[in-house]
Amino acid sequence: MKKTLVVVFLAVGATLFAAANTYKVSLLQESVIDGKTFKAGDYKIVMENGNAVIKQGKETFELPARVETESGKALSTEITYKDNSVVKDIWVGGTRTKIVFEDKAAMPSGQ
Repeated sequence: MKKTLVVVFLAVGATLFAAANTYKVSLLQESVIDGKTFKAGDYKIVMENGNAVIKQGKETFELPARVETESGKALSTEITYKDNSVVKDIWVGGTRTKIVFEDKAAMPSGQ
Protein backbone atom coordinates (compact mmCIF):
# COMPACT_ATOMS: atom_id res chain seq x y z
CA MET A 1 0.00 0.00 0.00
CA LYS A 2 2.77 2.43 0.92
CA LYS A 3 4.59 1.68 -2.32
CA THR A 4 1.45 2.50 -4.32
CA LEU A 5 1.00 5.82 -2.51
CA VAL A 6 4.61 6.78 -3.19
CA VAL A 7 4.24 6.00 -6.91
CA VAL A 8 0.98 7.98 -7.09
CA PHE A 9 2.58 10.90 -5.25
CA LEU A 10 5.58 10.89 -7.60
CA ALA A 11 3.32 10.75 -10.67
CA VAL A 12 1.19 13.65 -9.43
CA GLY A 13 4.30 15.63 -8.49
CA ALA A 14 5.83 15.10 -11.93
CA THR A 15 2.58 16.21 -13.58
CA LEU A 16 2.40 19.37 -11.47
CA PHE A 17 6.06 20.12 -12.19
CA ALA A 18 5.48 19.72 -15.92
CA ALA A 19 2.37 21.90 -15.76
CA ALA A 20 4.36 24.63 -13.99
CA ASN A 21 6.59 24.93 -17.05
CA THR A 22 3.76 24.93 -19.61
CA TYR A 23 2.06 28.11 -20.79
CA LYS A 24 -0.75 28.83 -23.25
CA VAL A 25 -0.30 31.90 -25.42
CA SER A 26 -2.39 33.46 -28.20
CA LEU A 27 -0.57 35.37 -30.91
CA LEU A 28 -2.92 38.01 -32.31
CA GLN A 29 -0.72 38.76 -35.32
CA GLU A 30 1.88 37.00 -37.45
CA SER A 31 5.02 36.96 -35.31
CA VAL A 32 8.69 36.10 -35.73
CA ILE A 33 10.66 34.28 -33.03
CA ASP A 34 14.33 33.46 -33.65
CA GLY A 35 13.86 33.90 -37.40
CA LYS A 36 10.82 31.58 -37.58
CA THR A 37 7.42 32.98 -38.56
CA PHE A 38 4.36 31.97 -36.53
CA LYS A 39 0.84 32.66 -37.76
CA ALA A 40 -1.70 34.24 -35.47
CA GLY A 41 -3.27 31.58 -33.26
CA ASP A 42 -3.08 29.64 -30.00
CA TYR A 43 0.18 28.00 -28.96
CA LYS A 44 1.47 25.96 -26.05
CA ILE A 45 4.96 26.80 -24.79
CA VAL A 46 6.86 24.26 -22.69
CA MET A 47 10.13 25.37 -21.11
CA GLU A 48 12.75 22.58 -21.20
CA ASN A 49 16.52 22.78 -20.67
CA GLY A 50 16.89 26.45 -21.57
CA ASN A 51 14.63 26.19 -24.60
CA ALA A 52 11.04 27.07 -25.38
CA VAL A 53 9.26 24.22 -27.14
CA ILE A 54 6.43 25.91 -29.03
CA LYS A 55 3.59 23.64 -30.11
CA GLN A 56 0.54 24.16 -32.28
CA GLY A 57 -1.28 21.07 -33.44
CA LYS A 58 1.31 18.64 -34.80
CA GLU A 59 3.96 21.31 -35.35
CA THR A 60 6.72 21.72 -32.76
CA PHE A 61 9.57 24.23 -32.70
CA GLU A 62 12.40 24.35 -30.17
CA LEU A 63 13.91 27.80 -29.71
CA PRO A 64 16.45 29.23 -27.23
CA ALA A 65 14.75 31.11 -24.40
CA ARG A 66 15.01 31.75 -20.69
CA VAL A 67 12.49 32.33 -17.92
CA GLU A 68 12.67 35.43 -15.73
CA THR A 69 10.64 36.08 -12.61
CA GLU A 70 9.22 39.59 -12.32
CA SER A 71 8.40 41.34 -9.04
CA GLY A 72 4.67 41.65 -9.76
CA LYS A 73 2.07 39.61 -11.59
CA ALA A 74 0.89 40.42 -15.09
CA LEU A 75 -2.87 40.94 -15.22
CA SER A 76 -2.99 39.55 -18.75
CA THR A 77 -0.52 38.02 -21.16
CA GLU A 78 1.68 40.71 -22.70
CA ILE A 79 3.89 40.22 -25.75
CA THR A 80 6.71 42.68 -26.39
CA TYR A 81 7.60 43.14 -30.05
CA LYS A 82 10.50 44.89 -31.70
CA ASP A 83 10.23 46.02 -35.31
CA ASN A 84 6.45 45.34 -35.12
CA SER A 85 6.71 41.56 -35.61
CA VAL A 86 9.75 40.12 -33.79
CA VAL A 87 8.81 38.74 -30.36
CA LYS A 88 11.22 39.90 -27.68
CA ASP A 89 9.42 38.40 -24.68
CA ILE A 90 6.09 37.10 -23.38
CA TRP A 91 4.89 37.94 -19.89
CA VAL A 92 2.39 35.22 -18.95
CA GLY A 93 -0.88 36.60 -17.57
CA GLY A 94 -1.67 35.85 -13.93
CA THR A 95 1.95 34.96 -13.19
CA ARG A 96 5.30 36.58 -12.48
CA THR A 97 6.80 34.61 -15.36
CA LYS A 98 8.38 36.25 -18.39
CA ILE A 99 9.71 34.13 -21.28
CA VAL A 100 12.60 35.96 -22.94
CA PHE A 101 13.63 34.79 -26.40
CA GLU A 102 17.25 34.81 -27.49
CA ASP A 103 17.30 36.40 -30.92
CA LYS A 104 20.31 34.61 -32.42
CA ALA A 105 19.36 35.85 -35.89
CA ALA A 106 19.96 39.46 -34.78
CA MET A 107 23.29 38.78 -33.00
CA PRO A 108 26.50 39.82 -34.75
CA SER A 109 28.64 36.93 -35.91
CA GLY A 110 31.24 35.73 -33.43
CA GLN A 111 28.87 35.75 -30.44
